[in-house]
Amino acid sequence: MSALFTPFKLKDVTLRNRVAVPPMCQYSATDGYISDWHVPHYTGMARGGAGLVIVEATGVSPEGRITPACTGLWEDGQIDGMARIASAIKAGGAVAGIQIGHAGRKASANRPWEGDDHIPEGDPRGWETISPSAVAFGGGLPRVPRAMTIEDIARVKADFVAAARRALDAGFEWLELHFAHGYLGQSFFSVHANQRTDSYGGDFEGRSRFLLETLAAVREVWPERFPLTARFGVIEYDGRDEETLSESIELTRRFRAGGLDLLNVSVGFSTKDARVPWAPAFLAPVSARVRKETGLPVATSWGMADAQDAETGIATGQMDLAMIGRALLANPHYPYALAQQLGVADPEWTTLPAPYAHWLARYGGPGKEAVKQAAE
Repeated sequence: MSALFTPFKLKDVTLRNRVAVPPMCQYSATDGYISDWHVPHYTGMARGGAGLVIVEATGVSPEGRITPACTGLWEDGQIDGMARIASAIKAGGAVAGIQIGHAGRKASANRPWEGDDHIPEGDPRGWETISPSAVAFGGGLPRVPRAMTIEDIARVKADFVAAARRALDAGFEWLELHFAHGYLGQSFFSVHANQRTDSYGGDFEGRSRFLLETLAAVREVWPERFPLTARFGVIEYDGRDEETLSESIELTRRFRAGGLDLLNVSVGFSTKDARVPWAPAFLAPVSARVRKETGLPVATSWGMADAQDAETGIATGQMDLAMIGRALLANPHYPYALAQQLGVADPEWTTLPAPYAHWLARYGGPGKEAVKQAAE
């Protein structure tokens, strides 16, 4: 039996398998509202056979968007569109999740295919960025953010809470807090971005405070029956890896004590000088250590598309879910291909909708031979 295609239960939610679609920004929204692009996109991801589909990074405030074309949940009018997405994901057989976050000093950027850099100062499409300290990321993101006041911190935490409430109203049953990738949550924890000398900076306790307080505030409004998760960069690959990872593991223990149900293990990306060792499944050993030392279920991504890598990761306890992204952009029915490679019995009936499964099963699956048989 394939470990990758066994169900996974967390709280009152059960995934049909361990293949999860991570948040992948589509940069196709207007003023935070979804467009005609989003519903068919997420419908395809769900129909393709994944157990969990997490909707892209969604801003908790206008200033929290990565780009002007990012989705948002900062006002009630945005709930209806998100409800359409959640409903479509469920109809496709997957669990509907959503990631909410604040981009911090990496906000006010152009879409990746339009430069992936900061919108120039004075351009009406852009806005003021904020961060724990007035320290720019650098490179193509040179804008110096405004250092957040205590009032700013309280407001952003409240924005996370309000967005979580709206996500629940929209019908999502899995919530992910975006504490990774150099965005605001990661910036508070990062020694590269946080130079504060008050209670939200300095030592480990101070740099952890914003994340723990935000988690606690969201935990108050997110139902216990649904998973509350976070994506967090546990390592930076900046030359101080063991120190960062050890601190991250301690913070993860506190996340667990504070009510977190699963950690999506990622890279910090809070310094442009990082030397990430890109390779298939390169984070699997890292996620295994986090899982072992904290007792918290984990997921991870980045190079998890190979069937054997994903299978081994689940079977050996390196992770509980395999997050597979770009392979599903190329082929939304990629879980079917994974099932075939792993020898899952009747994969059509476990990973494909009936209108596709019937014909693939009848004519022996995709390929030239199937086309030939269908023509006869």
